Formats: sequence, C-alpha cells, structure tokens
Amino acid sequence: MRALIPLCLLVPVLALADAAPTEPFKPMAFLAGHCWKGSFPNQPLTDEHCFEWVYDGRFLRDRHVVHGDGHPDYQGETTYYWDAGVARIQYLYIENQGGFSKGMVEPVADGLMFPPTSHVDNGQEKIYRSHWQRSGDDAYEAVSEFKTKDGWTVAWKVKMQRQD
Repeated sequence: MRALIPLCLLVPVLALADAAPTEPFKPMAFLAGHCWKGSFPNQPLTDEHCFEWVYDGRFLRDRHVVHGDGHPDYQGETTYYWDAGVARIQYLYIENQGGFSKGMVEPVADGLMFPPTSHVDNGQEKIYRSHWQRSGDDAYEAVSEFKTKDGWTVAWKVKMQRQD
C-alpha cells in the first residue's frame, strides 16, 4: 500500500499537464506538457524549459534551468496568466539569484513576441525583449535582445528542441 502512495501523488500533476488551455493561451499550447532544450552558441551552457498547465489551463508554468560547468545552475520560473483588464497574456518571472521580470506576450504569425520590459536584479535594471519563432512542431528559436545606449543588441539566440 505504501508503494502506491507516490504514484497517487503524481496523478494530479499528470492530469494538469494534459489540461486543455483556455482560449487566450491557444498560441502557447504547443509548449505545454513538454520540455525544450537548447545550447547557447559558443558557450558550454544549455537551457532547459519545462511547461505545464496550472489550474485546468488557466495558467501556464515554465520552469527552466541553465546548466554549465564550473558554476551552480541558474534557475527560474515563469507564470503566464490572462489579464482580462488589458486583454493580454502577462507573465511574472522569478529566478534563484533574486531577479524578476513582469511583461506580456503577444502571439504573432511565426510564434510569440515578448515586447520590451525590464529585468530587475539587486537594484539594477536591464531592458530586454524576446521573440520565439516556431520551427515546426518540435522546435523554436528564442532570440533575446538587450537595450543599450546605441540601440538593441542580441544577447543570445538559442534553438530549443522538444525533448519528449
């Protein structure tokens, strides 16, 4: 009987992973229930994101870990939610080093656009934006840019591959 208890605890988690998204989240539905992994170009780092529905598809959670040699893992979690007041998907991102971001997601023809917002860490603020361009059903390219005094500069470009 005790051996079955851990299995019973997994049932609600598995059910949430397969929940149907609410209407506003349909452009992000391809992410849910999957982990995605990519390598940073010219760096010995990998980034892995695992997405799951929360509360019957009313929210989408993304837990991610950046692995690399010689340093502890960098970890973060994003919760995406529908804000009816502005009729947009919004998000809150928090990470293990104390930083956070709040922003929005805009579905676009080729994927998802994350308009400029700020990342705050130890009182320092950086303005960034991202674009996730789909590449079939099992991949997308994530491009993140930071705003500098001279304009926008690419911080990284990572092709994320579905792992399951």
